[in-house]
Amino acid sequence: MPKTNYVAQADHGCAWITGASSGIGRELALDLARSGWKVIVTARSEQDLAELENQSKALAGSIHALPGDVSKTDLMAEHVKNIQQDFGGLSLLVANAGIYLPQDGLDADADAFRKSFEVNLMGTVNVLLPAITAMKAAGRGQIAVVSSVAGYGGLPTSAAYGATKAGLINLVESLKFDLDLAGIRIQIISPGFVDTPATKSNPFPMPYLMSPEGAVEEIRKGLSHPARFEIAFPRKFVRQLKLLRWLPYSAYFALVARSTGWNKKKAG
Repeated sequence: MPKTNYVAQADHGCAWITGASSGIGRELALDLARSGWKVIVTARSEQDLAELENQSKALAGSIHALPGDVSKTDLMAEHVKNIQQDFGGLSLLVANAGIYLPQDGLDADADAFRKSFEVNLMGTVNVLLPAITAMKAAGRGQIAVVSSVAGYGGLPTSAAYGATKAGLINLVESLKFDLDLAGIRIQIISPGFVDTPATKSNPFPMPYLMSPEGAVEEIRKGLSHPARFEIAFPRKFVRQLKLLRWLPYSAYFALVARSTGWNKKKAG
């Protein structure tokens, strides 16, 4: 199979980050702008994006807001068209937009599942497809999709979120075969626990909790590594979770329940 080791650079075009109003997306946008990138940011909060634009005025690069909801297929296609016409073309896409709606399996909400799938899965598809078309025409491009270590295996409260993240991992693995042929590099980003608004309500211990700045440092190293497909961190936590999947289910469920405190939780 052909491979691509393309690494996008600031003078190749612009970077587009979705889910950029807070957490990893926001910090990555600022980090890239400090390095001279022209960064396009998308999220639903116009106010947060406007603040990012203002912050970038003192930086080497720049940040430009294209607000919107990634679940809107036509709007995301229009954003890519605008990027191609007005911002010098798309060189790097970081599809980061996502939501975490914790679910109690004994009292779950179908709408929460539906919204999770629409934003985390279909929202990513809505961004990916027009970006791939633009990069195919250019003959190169770099794409990184933000999943999670929650996609490795089932975890308490993650029935909706984890399902979408597992889906994203499979999606990116599958797309890689075809994108390699077109010179488009695609990667998967699998963070552990990062201190963002989405993790504030977790009712269990979060080992190896990282700051958004620490997560961005790992992402930037992975994006610039020409041979890395998965950008997963923190490494010790990633190794532990991957090893868990080699265990028989009886051991897997017992270890996860004990480490999260679910072995002491009462129904209801």
